[in-house]
Formats: sequence, C-alpha cells, structure tokens
Amino acid sequence: SPDQGWRMSRKLQIRNIPPHLQWEVGSYFKNYLCLKLLNTDTETAVVNVTYGNKDQARQAIEKLNGFQLENYSLKVAYIPDEMAAQQPPQQHPQGRRGFGQRGPPRQGSPGATTRQKPQSDVPLRMLVPTQFVGAIIGKEGATIRNITKQTQSKIDIHRKENAGAAEKPITIHSTPEGCSTACKIIMEIMQKEAQDTKFTEEIPLKILAHNNFVGRLIGKEGRNLKKIEQDTDTKITISPLQDLTLYNPERTITVKGSIETCAKAEEEIMKKIRESYENDIAAMNLQAHLIPGLNLNALGLFPPSSSGIPPPAVSVASAAAAASYPPFGQQPESETVHLFIPALAVGAIIGKQGQHIKQLSRFAGASIKIAPAEGPDAKLRMVIITGPPEAQFKAQGRIYGKLKEENFFGPKEEVKLEAHIKVPSYAAGRVIGKGGKTVNELQNLTSAEVVVPRDQTPDENDQVVVKITGHFYACQLAQRKIQEILAQVRRQQQQQKTLQSGQPQPRRK
Repeated sequence: SPDQGWRMSRKLQIRNIPPHLQWEVGSYFKNYLCLKLLNTDTETAVVNVTYGNKDQARQAIEKLNGFQLENYSLKVAYIPDEMAAQQPPQQHPQGRRGFGQRGPPRQGSPGATTRQKPQSDVPLRMLVPTQFVGAIIGKEGATIRNITKQTQSKIDIHRKENAGAAEKPITIHSTPEGCSTACKIIMEIMQKEAQDTKFTEEIPLKILAHNNFVGRLIGKEGRNLKKIEQDTDTKITISPLQDLTLYNPERTITVKGSIETCAKAEEEIMKKIRESYENDIAAMNLQAHLIPGLNLNALGLFPPSSSGIPPPAVSVASAAAAASYPPFGQQPESETVHLFIPALAVGAIIGKQGQHIKQLSRFAGASIKIAPAEGPDAKLRMVIITGPPEAQFKAQGRIYGKLKEENFFGPKEEVKLEAHIKVPSYAAGRVIGKGGKTVNELQNLTSAEVVVPRDQTPDENDQVVVKITGHFYACQLAQRKIQEILAQVRRQQQQQKTLQSGQPQPRRK
C-alpha cells in the first residue's frame, strides 16, 4: 500500500532535468529544505532534494517520477539517509558522471571531507513457495510492477529455474529499506493468498544467503543469531552445511513468527550480511590495490540479476572470498599452478635484474619461477607459482595486470591465459563427473574453459593435468572450484582410512 513510503527517507534524487533549467530548478520543487545541484557537466542535471518530512517526499515522488519537463521525463528515487552525501549511485544513461568515477568530489560537498562508506549493493534473496509466485506477479505483472515502483527496486523472480521445484528464488535489488519494504509486501501477499486458497500451513520467511557470510551471522556459539531471535521474537533456523553443493553455495535462513516480527528479523539478518560483505570487500581492496583494474563486481558474490546461468540457480562463490578464507581453524594448503604467458612477455615479468619477479614474489607471498623455453620457437612460457590460495590470487592477478599494462593484449581484448593444475589421477574422474557433467557445470559456472585431456599418462607422482583457460576471475574461480573438489576427495579418503584403521587389529606382542 502507498503508506509504505514512511520506510523511505525524506531525501530524493531527481535526475534527467533539462540542462538549461538546472539553475531555475528550485521553483519546481516546493517544500524542500535543502537543494543540492550535483552535476552540471552532463547533458542533464541531477539534484538531491531534502524535504521537511517523509510524507512530503512521498508525495513529491508520486507527482514527479515520470513527469514530463520539456520532453525530458524526470526520474526520481529515494536516497537512504547515509548516502545523501554521495554522488548519485546510478546515473541515467545520459548522465556521464557515474558513481566512483575519477576526479575529486566537488568542493563544498560533504563528500569532500568525509569518506562515506560505499553503499553495498547486496540484494535480498527470498525463497517463496511456487504456488504463491502467480499472486506475487499479479495479473499481467501488475502486482510486481507496483511493488518495484513503490520500493524503487528491481525484482527478479526466477520462475523458470528448477522446474518442478516446490520453491522459487526472488532477488530484490534496492536500498536496505527498499528491500525490507518489498519483503514485507511479498509476505503480506502470500498470507492473503494462503487465506484465499485455504492453505493452512505456516508460511515462514526464507532468506537465501551465501555461505561465506552465514558463519558471521550465526556468531560465536550462535550468539548473534540467538540475539536476533530474542530481539525480534522469532524462531530462526539455518539449513545445514551438508546441503551445500559446489553449484549452490547459498544457505536457507528460515524465520518463523508474525509478519511484523519476521520483517524485523529480516532487517537484522540482512544488516549482518551486508556488514560481512562490506568487510570482505574492504579486505579485498587492501589485497587488490596492487592489482591493476580489479573489478570487484566481477567477483560474483551474488547471483546475476538476469539469471543467464543454466539451472540450477547459482550464486557464484567469490573467488576472492574463497581464496582468502580457509575453512575455520585450518591453514590454507600450498598449491602449484602453471600459468602460460606469451614468450615475449617474459622480460616484462622478470624485470630489470629480476627486480619485478622478486617484488611480485614478496607481494604475493608465493614462489614464482619461469621454466626454461621448451624449444627455440616456443610461443608460450610456463610460470610456476607455488603458494596458498590468497598468494595464487595475488600473483596471478598481478601477472594478468602486467600483460595488459605492457600491451601484450589489445586495448579491447581481454587477457586470457591458460593455467594447468595437476590432480591425482584417481581424482580426475571427480573433476570430469559422470558423462562430463561436473566439468560442464564448472565451465558454465565460471565461464572459463576447463579441459581434462583424455588418455594422459600420469606422471611419476601419478598426477594428470587439468587445463583452465579464461580471464582472471574465471580462471581463479575455476581453480578454487577444482581445489574444493580435490579437498572433498581427500576428506573422503581420510574417512575411509580412519574407518579401515578402526577395525580391531590383532595386538602385537
């Protein structure tokens, strides 16, 4: 209902204002307290307007969104309070000055003195019973359109995924407040539909969250989760770790209570998850400031909004997070990766008197050696990188960056390299999967090419090669996934050994 507007702030951002009207713009917006012109160097102007109260802001958004001003259609969105000092997060295509682009903040804007923490784009993922999806979408999509308009959000209902499944995921992209409002409206729709269809079972709120964040949500000895339960008067359970698969790293958080209490719990749960995500990104930034051109969005901590990935729905595990955090209490194991670079690039990687490669080894915490050329005409040279996952991420990232920087690849060309990982021959079948199933899923998931060449003769250590080709993130993700499979195989072997050694042995005298 429209009165959900109180959940929003009293600040609006108005975009797509005709350029010649930007200075007279004030007369168009009544009841505002403070008007801030954000950009004047684009084809259209953007202003932030602070209204006296949320109700005025809500009325303004209803009247102004889509309002035609001299052939320009105004675009109006809420700004959550903590973001008011920032540049507009998403520009209209006609606005050239995007979010976080180069150039200092304008003098006089609050952002010039205080660094705001970035607004994290963490979508809310819900799991809803399939029989309620129709009611959420509404006739010809009217209901869902209404929700997105009211909450200024983008909502994806992944109805084609997991055909025949009892539940479907819904992804809501918005501000934290927008996500919470949309979540509450969806719960209300489901409850009404349940009454209309005489559906008597309780409908809990189910939130999907990447496993990387769930440990911190639960907290030490479950303290964080218990506190949320107590504060919101709900009962919360989390699906077991065993249910995770390589292709579905999300866990289901089930909240039972009234709509009001579930909505409160959703706010607290997502607050914790957004916090974990921001901490990971900060840790990544520290790690990444030396990797040129690192694009954090490409880490894929969240499922893509238009699920272009074949079912089942996958939210790609973050290469970085996987690389940075070994399972609790374990030391990350050292890995060896053979990365193939153009032979002509060897000098650039080694640097003057070996300076670059030494620095790189120190920075990454890895041993980096370049193998001798296979022959006089070899086009590629092998770089042997040994170190734990985080070191691999850093070392390989720098090598990819260096090749781009030194123009070994064209300006529009993506740097794609081949990497080889050796796996025990008995585990190669697990990487391939039944009828090639695992390797195909791996390729779909990571968008890297993964090949286990047939008829390889295992080397002296009984190992065979897995070849991975792709851009940096794709390659990292595929390496992580293959290492996860190998760790699984090792654990199973360990268990079998333990079981066998558990047989009563005849006692030696």
